[in-house]
Amino acid sequence: MTQTLSASAENSLAQAASALKRGAIVAFPTDTVYGLGAKYDDRRAVRRLYAAKARPAEKAIPVLVGAPSDAESLAANFPPAARALAKAFWPGALTLVLERSEKVPVVVAPGATVAVRMPAHQWLLELLQTVGPLAVSSANRSGQPPKLSAEPVRAVFGDRIDLLIDGGAAPGGRPSTIADCSVHPPSVLREGPVTAAQLRKAVTEAG
Repeated sequence: MTQTLSASAENSLAQAASALKRGAIVAFPTDTVYGLGAKYDDRRAVRRLYAAKARPAEKAIPVLVGAPSDAESLAANFPPAARALAKAFWPGALTLVLERSEKVPVVVAPGATVAVRMPAHQWLLELLQTVGPLAVSSANRSGQPPKLSAEPVRAVFGDRIDLLIDGGAAPGGRPSTIADCSVHPPSVLREGPVTAAQLRKAVTEAG
């Protein structure tokens, strides 16, 4: 039986951190939608995450970080445009696609790049700063709409997840913008809360 904990419970962070370190899959709210997370360097847990979502193995899973320095460590190259965008929009609803460092397992990012984001969600940031980067995908079966609260997550995944953190409704409700910074100038792969015009302005102003 999957355990559910309120994000406001005193022990929710400690419980989630402990579960993730043991190889668990944890569902939690982010600043955009609900996500399923596993330690990015725990290959077995990441494979379980793919299986739970029925996600094709060739589709990379984004990595959420608790600090820009963590993102830099996951990238083989963190170009000036990426630095400008991270400074302007992190923490926030912007995912940066970067050249993948060898630190990132192929099961997380099977191609040459890795997608990274620092979320604007206090509980989740504290979790990330406690356990390190997490491979996180939206809490829905592959191809289905993302879930915005805990109960639909439970209904979809049941015992395929180990812990569910109930943080109420996800405040954003829309997936993040994705900017490919492995090319220059960066290209917008998906427009979300951060617009293409905002991205261009931030890169231009940074020189």
